[in-house]
Amino acid sequence: MNLSNRPQLLGIIAIASVALLAGDRWVFTPLWRTWRARADQIAQLRKRVDRGQRLLELEKTVRARWEGMRTNTLSGVPSVAETQLLKAFDRCAQDSRTTINATKTQWKRSLERNADDYATMECHVNGSGGLSALTRFLYDIEKDPLALKVDAVEITSRNDSGEQLAFGVQVSGLLLNPPPMP
Repeated sequence: MNLSNRPQLLGIIAIASVALLAGDRWVFTPLWRTWRARADQIAQLRKRVDRGQRLLELEKTVRARWEGMRTNTLSGVPSVAETQLLKAFDRCAQDSRTTINATKTQWKRSLERNADDYATMECHVNGSGGLSALTRFLYDIEKDPLALKVDAVEITSRNDSGEQLAFGVQVSGLLLNPPPMP
């Protein structure tokens, strides 16, 4: 190698190194980050499309279930709704062999801004029975065709052996599209 060409060769190597470094920082790294962001976005979109496909496959089932829920809500007339609720409790108590001592009902409207399309009737039920009867009572309430949900349960023993239990159950019944309250 000729010594006179050596500075030119080192200059070309230095320029090529700076060009590669600049290309890496200003071209390849931003392209790589953009590619990774797009790949992540594509993965998220694929998950959403898969979820949408699963929902479309379950459309008939979901619609049938919603229709069943919608038709089994409480009546908009307070006395009829209370009667529906009390009949449901009577059915559940007879099936489970529990004794209902007292019930107290109260209408609740949601305080949310856009929640004018539903209301709930909260009912507190006091009763007594054995542990198996109590579990059957709670199961029957949750599985009743009427739109009921158990919110809270309080259980206390009525005797030293714990065979007889007293219970308090907070239950909510759903009413869709309630009439306006005065």
